[in-house]
Amino acid sequence: MAISSDLAHWRGLVFTRLLQVVLLLGIVTAIPSALLAAREAIWSIVALDILAIGWIGVIWHLRAMPYRWRVWQFLIVAYLVGVGLLLKIGPVSQIYMMIMPVLAALLLGMLPALSTLALTSLTIFFLGLHPDVALHMHGVPDSPVLRALIVALNFLFIAAVLTLSCAFLLRHLERSGQALSQLNAELGLTATALARLNDMVMIAEVADAHAGTGAAPATRIIFVNDAFERSSGYARAEALGRSLLFQQGPATDADELARIAAAMAGAQPARAELLNYDKSGKAYWVEVELVPFTDADGRQTHWVAVEREIDERKKSEADIHRLAFYDVLTGLPNRRLLMDRIGHLLAAAPRDHTISALMFIDLDHFKHINDARGHATGDALLRMAGERLAQLMRKADTVARLGGDEFVVLLAHLAADVDSAARAAAQVAEKIRAAIARDFDIGGQSYHCSASIGVTLLPKAGQQAHDLLREADIAMYRAKAEGRNGIAFFEAAMQAGLERRLTLERALARALDAGQLRMHVQPQVDRHGRVTGAELLMRWPQPDGSQIAPGVFIPIAEESGLIVRLGHWALREACRAATLLAQAGSLIAVSVNVSPAQFRQPDFAARVQATLAEHGTPATALILELTEGLLIDQRDASLARMRELAALGIRFSIDDFGTGYSSLAYLTSMPLYELKIDKRFIRDARDTAIVQAILAMARHLGLRVVAEGVETQEQADFLTAHACDGLQGYLIARPMPLDDFVTWLARPRS
Repeated sequence: MAISSDLAHWRGLVFTRLLQVVLLLGIVTAIPSALLAAREAIWSIVALDILAIGWIGVIWHLRAMPYRWRVWQFLIVAYLVGVGLLLKIGPVSQIYMMIMPVLAALLLGMLPALSTLALTSLTIFFLGLHPDVALHMHGVPDSPVLRALIVALNFLFIAAVLTLSCAFLLRHLERSGQALSQLNAELGLTATALARLNDMVMIAEVADAHAGTGAAPATRIIFVNDAFERSSGYARAEALGRSLLFQQGPATDADELARIAAAMAGAQPARAELLNYDKSGKAYWVEVELVPFTDADGRQTHWVAVEREIDERKKSEADIHRLAFYDVLTGLPNRRLLMDRIGHLLAAAPRDHTISALMFIDLDHFKHINDARGHATGDALLRMAGERLAQLMRKADTVARLGGDEFVVLLAHLAADVDSAARAAAQVAEKIRAAIARDFDIGGQSYHCSASIGVTLLPKAGQQAHDLLREADIAMYRAKAEGRNGIAFFEAAMQAGLERRLTLERALARALDAGQLRMHVQPQVDRHGRVTGAELLMRWPQPDGSQIAPGVFIPIAEESGLIVRLGHWALREACRAATLLAQAGSLIAVSVNVSPAQFRQPDFAARVQATLAEHGTPATALILELTEGLLIDQRDASLARMRELAALGIRFSIDDFGTGYSSLAYLTSMPLYELKIDKRFIRDARDTAIVQAILAMARHLGLRVVAEGVETQEQADFLTAHACDGLQGYLIARPMPLDDFVTWLARPRS
């Protein structure tokens, strides 16, 4: 072990110095001693002195010889000198014999010391028996053995005390040295580990342990590790002597610093997340843990600070917070954060006694831009719309995006009374409407968009955030229904209308599941009164004998998505009716309306084929009535689907022709069979020119024309006079159940 080497080195140094001292003192004392002995003719003493000095000189000179050999040579010299002096001078020379065990303990260790102690004690005993060694003791019987034994035992006692004291002292030093060496090794490992830790470590001493009560102690840094230098940019020398919290800056949380100061004042450990600044002034987040060290009296002596960088964690937390509470596209608050802020506003309303407003904003016809120009353009427009809204708001207000083209604005604390708050909300809503109405410049192209805005005021008794959001949404739909690009305030009647609508929607779904809907048939006749076809019309009878008109429940089905199920049911009923009519001997085509949502289903063509096969209905017996809007929107996909079905023999009719706003160029490219003139043109005598134009165009294109809503003979005469192919309306027959229609067909007609 290292301590053994250190002790051996120490013994070697002691022995070297001892030889030098003994050699020097020996020369100084031995020469006079030898001269005195020569004058008295004591030649043995002269020889002994010269021999001892010479021998020690040889030992000193032979420094290359092994250490233990040289020590034993020295001890032998001391032993021989002691023996010689005892024989020549007497008992007083016993002091020389004591040198041997004491030096053996110091220079060689316990076992050599005990061995030499036994040797010198026995030597003194046996020399005490020699007649030349006069051992006279008063009061002791004149017995040589007894006298020698007493002297030897006393020598042994004194020599043992000195020898064992030296031996135990050295052994204790050796063990303490081993513990100290181990502790130093551990400290070295600890220091190396601290220096190489990825965490930053600072150790500071307390500059004033007697600071006033409640005051944080002043600290001076006395150690920083390598990680601190790397992260902070400060060299070790630049950090030493500074305060433990010297890296704080203007954006560091003052409350956290105050909490740390309070903990340090009370000598309590502290943990915090702080914004530090490096040498270049760049801010970075750290998690710091401060631990105090106190002395036996409880006074603070040192503080240890361990810091680790948490920039990545803070960034992740910020990203998670942003994803949780903010819209990714616009950076505006999302529904979750909006609802939270509405909730806080409602909670504070009893104390504030002010009226606020909630606005639901929907961009009109945004889908057209998004579909026509792609999502990149649509996303850019949404971002710009969000920026315009945010620029109009105060710091206390909130602009949120719920998704799609829907935005919500929360206007906080508008006024103390409802009227003033309503006027203020209307002014802001008008600013929003005007801001959205300005053209959007995206990629060098100008896009126009408008906004429908619904407004509701808050707080209202018993209402939560979702209630208010629903009210604003209802008001927004009222603004859309009134022509878009407008503002509507929520009224209780709107809620009642919506609830009726929801009730009808649920009732319609139940009616469809229970098979309560019915199909009635209305015939179509030619100019000669012959039945040429029939249209299936949906009816919803009620338990009290009344009926809910298609104009009421069809729009509800379209908005709720039930229209697809409703359309598939109507298709099956049409095939069933055509088959029953054929079995009854009436080979007439059956027309049925197809909604745009139903027609756009990917499996629509396959479903039509399967339904025809299920009822054994020939494709030529089915006419599908489509709207103009369907043929214009998604024209290529619609054209491909129509051609696929036309190849089977199915024919297509354009329902409510003339009410659309699109180009008529599609008439030449699509496999159409007939046009149905909307009944509003038939009823109004002022529209006879339009009817004549439609009839002329249809003849030119080779299309059949059916006029709906024929209710008077005058209307029928006008249509037949202008070669209209088919008439349909109350003048001919009202819609009737299929069985009644079969009976009606069998009746003779003029």
